[in-house]
Amino acid sequence: MADACRALTRGLFALALLSFSPLVTPGLAQEDQAQPAATDSGKRPAAGQRGNQKNPTAESSPGTSERVQNTPAVGEQHRLPPDSTTKQTVTIAGRALNFSATAGSIRLFNGKGEPEADIAYTAYQLDGTEPANRPVTFFLNGGPGASSAWLQVGAAGPWRLNFENNVTTAAVSPELRPNPETWLDFTDLVFIDPVGTGYSRFVATGDDARKALFSTDGDVTALSIVIRRWLEKAGRLTSPKFVVGESYSGIRGPKVVRNLASQQGVGVRGLILVSPVLDFRETSGSSLLQYVASLPTMAAVARAAKGPVTRADMADVEHYAAQEFLLDLVKGQADAEATTRLAEKFASLTGIDQAVSRRLAGRLDVVEFRRELDRRDGRVTGRYDGTITGFDPSPDSSFYQFEDPSLEPLLAPVTSAVVDLTTRKLNWRPDGSYEVLSGAVNRAWDFGRGLSPAESTTQLRQILAADPKFKLLVAHGLFDLAAPYFGSKIQLDQLPAYATPDRVKLAVYPGGHMFYSRDASRRALRDEAEAMMK
Repeated sequence: MADACRALTRGLFALALLSFSPLVTPGLAQEDQAQPAATDSGKRPAAGQRGNQKNPTAESSPGTSERVQNTPAVGEQHRLPPDSTTKQTVTIAGRALNFSATAGSIRLFNGKGEPEADIAYTAYQLDGTEPANRPVTFFLNGGPGASSAWLQVGAAGPWRLNFENNVTTAAVSPELRPNPETWLDFTDLVFIDPVGTGYSRFVATGDDARKALFSTDGDVTALSIVIRRWLEKAGRLTSPKFVVGESYSGIRGPKVVRNLASQQGVGVRGLILVSPVLDFRETSGSSLLQYVASLPTMAAVARAAKGPVTRADMADVEHYAAQEFLLDLVKGQADAEATTRLAEKFASLTGIDQAVSRRLAGRLDVVEFRRELDRRDGRVTGRYDGTITGFDPSPDSSFYQFEDPSLEPLLAPVTSAVVDLTTRKLNWRPDGSYEVLSGAVNRAWDFGRGLSPAESTTQLRQILAADPKFKLLVAHGLFDLAAPYFGSKIQLDQLPAYATPDRVKLAVYPGGHMFYSRDASRRALRDEAEAMMK
């Protein structure tokens, strides 16, 4: 599922991809010119050429005969099995949904016609509908290094993993049940796994492909091509199209939508970002906004220990964070009066020990907060959900050595559930392991930092300016320390006046990074998505 903020690059959650040469297109913004050429060179075929096997941009997926004569033997050795389409039914509230489920992959090629990667996907299409008018939604998780399993079996798919009252353990039975909140009622669903996640894999050897696809721009270009090719393959180019991105896909999602419109000839009507981070420039280093963004979430976590909390209850903290707190931060630690005032107020809002807050000048990063909040009891706070705690395995260590109690227990049941769904129910049986959350992808990722850290607010401005009907929903969990909701609010508030409230909405639900594990929050997200698409 992600993945967000400074710890995102360390903690994982949210996704990855392959090798391209630079594509420079006259008339495009410098951002778009800098994107690597896609595996099909990023070029669009001339009119009447679509589907021509001689055209290097032609659709090709494992199981077809296209370009077999040019495919190196190594590509065939790693080929995923042919697509599998089955007929399925789920019964929800006494009502049956009949649909086709396809588990398969799309092969990407470089400009020379050489295979580079097989990208796995799972698609659900409702029976008895008119494809031209039926919405289709593409789901991307985060990380980088996360597969689409999180959104598929956690939120929108036809089957859902039971999280047992919002918490689970690694040993819980990975049983999938019909999902009453599935989005299949109002849109067809396509869940995509970037290379290195799920069953998606490289078929090219060497480091060039990995360096390019494990990068912000290469990943965006490749995923945009996969979406376009799926639409061509399924005959759905005329359908209303939407994109959902979680966690790191706060960066990925807007860039994919922009690439689809400017490079692939595919328009998207709306974008839903789940627990996203939109801008890495203000979430680490010496930026003061990282402390402003996380304070309301830290306070919400502290208050949740005493009873139910909603975003409305955090109005006082949001006001303080954007006003007096920020002003005292700007004055700096050399101002003893401002520092003492800030540290004491931070402690009173968050429950952190006053002595600790004073020692750190009220500037606690997320890792420090997670350890210090309940250190007296030897417990650490979850990064993906601050209301979930676990024992600190090394409580006396001077350096933190704990994992995330709100994430680690989910890995095994989510993996087992998706593998069982794919291989048994959907009858698609790739070899190799299923990567639900790949640390190797995350560690290898090129975020394009340096002087220009990754951000997507530029693309959001471009998308909203270009299409007056385009809609954006940004949804967060109130207790998510990996991607604090107030950080997104700060970014969205900077959009120009044309980003009106009827087009751009911030929704904050009880829960953490995967707030959809909570029944009420999952229903609320579904209702928002349905309203956007209808």
